This record gives sequence, C-alpha cells and structure tokens, in this order.
Amino acid sequence: MEDKIPDFSVVIPIYNEEENIPELYSRLTSVMEKLGSYEIIMVDDGSKDRSWELIRELHTKDPRVKGISFSRNFGHHIAITAGLDQARGNAIILMDGDLQDPPEEIPKLYEKFRDGYDIVYGIRKERHDPLLKKMTSYLFWLILRRFSGVDIPAGQTMLRILSKRVLEVLKGMREYSRFIHGMMAWTGFNMITVEVQHDPRRKGKSKYNIPRLFKLAFHAVTSFSTVPLRIATYVGLISSLISLIAGVYFIYKKIFYNIPILGYASIIVSIFFVGGIQLLMLGIFGEYLGRTYQEVQRRPLYIIKEFI
Repeated sequence: MEDKIPDFSVVIPIYNEEENIPELYSRLTSVMEKLGSYEIIMVDDGSKDRSWELIRELHTKDPRVKGISFSRNFGHHIAITAGLDQARGNAIILMDGDLQDPPEEIPKLYEKFRDGYDIVYGIRKERHDPLLKKMTSYLFWLILRRFSGVDIPAGQTMLRILSKRVLEVLKGMREYSRFIHGMMAWTGFNMITVEVQHDPRRKGKSKYNIPRLFKLAFHAVTSFSTVPLRIATYVGLISSLISLIAGVYFIYKKIFYNIPILGYASIIVSIFFVGGIQLLMLGIFGEYLGRTYQEVQRRPLYIIKEFI
C-alpha cells in the first residue's frame, strides 16, 4: 500500500499553526475522502510552538500524513519546495495551513483540473483582511505583473492544483531565490483561474506583515526580471541630462546677463539628491550581485531535521 501512487498529494507549509492544525486535518480529510486516494505532506518550517508535535500525532493515527521538519526557519516558499520534492501523487494540491483558503473549495478546482489544465489557480472572490493589507497586496500584484516579465494571475491564493508534469519541471528548478508563484507561471503550461472563497483568519497571526510583503515584492521582481537594472540606467541618464541642462542654463545666465550663481542650500540639496540616487542604484546592483553569490555557493535549499 505504501508503494501505491496516490491520486493526490496535498502539500501544506506550516509555521506556528498549532491552533489550526487539528481543524485543518479534520476538514481536509473529509473533503479528500470523496475525491480519491491521497497523502498529506505537512512541512514544519522551524515552528516555535507545538506544530511539529501535532503533525507527529496525526501521522501516528493516520499514515497518510507525512511530515518534514526543518532544522530552522527557511521560508514559506522553501517549505513548499520541500513538500513538492516529496510529493508522489498524480495531482498536487497546494494550500496554506491558516484555513483562510477553505479545503471545501478543492473540489471546485479539481473539476476544472479534470478538463485538462496543468495549473488551476484559486482566485479570491473577496479578501477578508485588514484594509492596509488589502492595499499592500494590491500594490504587490501591480508591481509584480508590471515588472516581472511573467504573466502571473493577480489575487491568487496558495490554493491550487498542479499536474505531474508541472511538478517535474519545478523539481528541476533549484535556484536559491525562489518565488513559487512566478516559477509556476514561468513554466508556460496551460492554466486557468477559479474564484474561491477566502475566509478571515480565526486563529493565530498572519506571518506576512507590511515590511515582509514589500520585501517579497522586491524579491519576486528581481527573481524574474532585470527591469530594476534598466531603471537604474534610465535614472542615471535622466539625472545626467537634467544636470547638463541646468549647467548650460546657469552658464548662459552668467555670460549673457552677468547673473551670479548663488544658492548654497540648493547645491547641498543637489549633492544629497544625486548621492541618494547613486546609493539606490548601488543597492539594486548589490541585490542582483548577492543573488548571484548565493547561487554560486550551491548550499542546500533546506535542511531536514526529521522526516516521518
């Protein structure tokens, strides 16, 4: 029975979700029992609470629950990668462990998946999050779609179904800087979106605050596009052109109208402005250089402390 390939592999990254795991298991299994054979792969991303203990308890009473425990926190998208590496099912379901994406929506996605699509994305009908998070999320997807160079559906949840051939391509992509949403879209396989219910978080706290969302957006863009580097070039050209025009203008006034060039404050402001632009551009270059450095190191994407 252990060697039998299940119809579904459900991959769930877990980070400090002890309050949600029992309900998640109960609701998920009641849904999956109606769809076919399955395995549930929970990846504990270095949780500080009892999440791993609960996963072990679930495995004891239900061998279909598999568990991966990291030696430390490696990040949400790395945890998803570890789950995908272990998935054996003919169809792979991804979802988060916070129950904001209801397991009861899975049959709706699977119905479309059976029509022959390789990726079926869940798109939120209505986002039940604080206003500030809604605004930053909208800005995130706007920036990502504009600059990533990949057609990524906006407003997607982690809830989705992948085909086996998408899984095999993702397994072959071993870059250290990982943005799973973009990597899936980059494969180019036929996809479709389905509106799903999005519930408010009832237990626990969201792991994505505002600074982390902006960091994720910058990480996503730099992982799939060199647009920031081109922007640095354009900003440099524009600032040089403005400086040239201003210089010619002041020389013209001095030669033809004998108007002295004054303004200590304006000179200081100009120096700080140009210096700020230079530091910003160096930061962008440094971001790409740092990613190259990480790739050259060839360290493992994650370290498994325990596997059940």
